Amino acid sequence: MPQINQLSTVFNSQLFWLFVVFGLIYFGIARTMVPKVRSMMDSRSERIAEEIGRAESARAAAEEAQEAWALRLEKARAEAAAFAQEARRAAARENEAMVNAAVAQINLKVEAAERNIRKAAADIRVEMIGVAADAAQDLVERLTGIRVAKEEALDAVTAELELVAGNSVDRADVRPAAKSPRADRRRVVEKVR
Repeated sequence: MPQINQLSTVFNSQLFWLFVVFGLIYFGIARTMVPKVRSMMDSRSERIAEEIGRAESARAAAEEAQEAWALRLEKARAEAAAFAQEARRAAARENEAMVNAAVAQINLKVEAAERNIRKAAADIRVEMIGVAADAAQDLVERLTGIRVAKEEALDAVTAELELVAGNSVDRADVRPAAKSPRADRRRVVEKVR
């Protein structure tokens, strides 16, 4: 085969030119492309290092900001708790004042009602004594035909009430605001009429 026979004469020259071309390509790439790639990689490494440094400083600043925010949040929570506690105390004081005012008002109403009841009871007692004196006066006149004076009938009814009650009936209770027995009798007589 002629191609194989030529191989020994052409092979050495082809190998020579192969090494020359690859050497030129290698030195061309090594002299021109490698420095560009190396400078690009170095600048990229520097940029990455700068970015990492910036990221670290940003992270440190973020941690400081987070700590400051946590402190402010804790302070705000403490202030809110203190404000809420003070609001509860103020509301309790206000409620206590309102309850005390209501109790005082109720006590005044109860005292007024008790005074009215005592006055009504005294008035009823006075009227009862007056009615009993009239009835006694009328009965004595019907039964015996003797006309008894109003004052005598009042004295008899008052004495009888003292005996029935088992204790003495205070004429001041029976006739409030009376200054003399005659004034008491007049008051009873006026109420009876």
